[in-house]
Amino acid sequence: MRTLHAPWRINYILGPKDKGCFLCFKRSRGYQQRHLVLRETEACYVLLNKYPYSAAHLMVVPRRHVADLETFTPDELLDFIKLTRDTARVLKKAVGAHGLNLGANLGRAAGAGLEAHFHFHIVPRWNGDHNFMPVLGDTYVLPECLEETYRRLLPHFK
Repeated sequence: MRTLHAPWRINYILGPKDKGCFLCFKRSRGYQQRHLVLRETEACYVLLNKYPYSAAHLMVVPRRHVADLETFTPDELLDFIKLTRDTARVLKKAVGAHGLNLGANLGRAAGAGLEAHFHFHIVPRWNGDHNFMPVLGDTYVLPECLEETYRRLLPHFK
């Protein structure tokens, strides 16, 4: 059996656990790059997932800490949907995605790792990208580091 090393995960495993919401961060100098924020609107923002299912896995997040769609204001909901649409367009163009998985995990039973702050996952897919690693090895293979993906995608969100 072969071993696949992912040394960057050790910081997450051994590091201190933030008791707050990781999607509610202070907007201080340099926060966009620190948190991998690609674009911001009045009510929402889009960022790279730090623990992605595939390369260029993004999340669309409302600024306001809300747990579900029912608590969005009409303006927030419109902003959220527009940013989701724009993000999908960018992924198709910037990384040549043939398709996208788009969705949210609402509640622990549905697989939510963070139940208290609603967010959409947008996962780019390519024809033939299915492989055995996630199923048998519980491992995702990413062809580039997050910082490089961030630098590559950022110009497409301007």
